[in-house]
Amino acid sequence: MDYAPSDTASSGHAEAPPAPGGRRPITAKILIAGGFGVGKTTMVGSISEIRPLRTEETLTDRSLGVDDTAGVGDKTQTTVAMDFGRITLQDDLILYLFGTPGQQRFWFMWDELALGAVGAVVLADVRRLADCFPAVDYFEDRGTPFVVAVNRFDGAERKRAEDVRIALDLEDHVPLVMCDVRRRESAKEVLITMVEHVLGEAERGR
Repeated sequence: MDYAPSDTASSGHAEAPPAPGGRRPITAKILIAGGFGVGKTTMVGSISEIRPLRTEETLTDRSLGVDDTAGVGDKTQTTVAMDFGRITLQDDLILYLFGTPGQQRFWFMWDELALGAVGAVVLADVRRLADCFPAVDYFEDRGTPFVVAVNRFDGAERKRAEDVRIALDLEDHVPLVMCDVRRRESAKEVLITMVEHVLGEAERGR
């Protein structure tokens, strides 16, 4: 896939062809983060309007004792670098999506992926809520606006949003939404919420 990671990573924006009417669209870099097996690759794949770039490898017995697969026993592949996709929300707004690796042994890559990102989505699984704490802490420490999206897995308990917010000790201004990232429209609603939050945080900071 041809794209310019250096430009996007350094500024959070990339050049794009003019939108209808001759206007050049706004482009922004967004991170999709969260714990191992929470649905990051699925979200990028379901929403991307281009064929997503994936860096998945098959889990082997070498990961035993290294990767915590509790609760995701049927997972056979894992992201070892990043996922990449693109979605046009409006004619004048294009988001470049970068999915982070979930395992702790790949967290060293997050700083590189986060360069230039204007916002983030932290995916959460109610069966393994503690797994999204590192992502929440990471974006809070960097001052990066983020939303928490609870991915509703088949068979998982349906918890109230208020209970999840309390469990994660989220600040009141951080949006929390329920979603099914397998569904394109659901994933799109998450991104719209995130964009609105980023704009709101920018207004608050003025």
